[in-house]
Amino acid sequence: QVQLVESGGGLVQPGGSLRLSCAASGSIFSTSAMGWYRQTPGKQRELVARITFGGSTWYTKAVKGRFTISRDNAKNTMCLQMNSLKPEDTAVYYCNRYPSQEEYWGQGTQVTVSS
Repeated sequence: QVQLVESGGGLVQPGGSLRLSCAASGSIFSTSAMGWYRQTPGKQRELVARITFGGSTWYTKAVKGRFTISRDNAKNTMCLQMNSLKPEDTAVYYCNRYPSQEEYWGQGTQVTVSS
């Protein structure tokens, strides 16, 4: 069974940093582009950052310059380094392929930015 497991979330003060990790089982990584998504209550899940198999990246405007996405294709893992966190970054963060595939959504990891 193909699974994606997110970890690394937590409570952090504004201006702080967190590093999220995504571990994949099976062949989900393959040569697929991968993405980090986030969702807050009452809102649609949104794409935060994505990375191709070759390492090309894209960020939504709200996080550009503060977040860095990376992946290790040999280990089937992906990370999201989040710096200068803001309260509006509070959300449940998920990893998935890009474009996302419904069957790959995991439990996500909660990130809360608050003083």
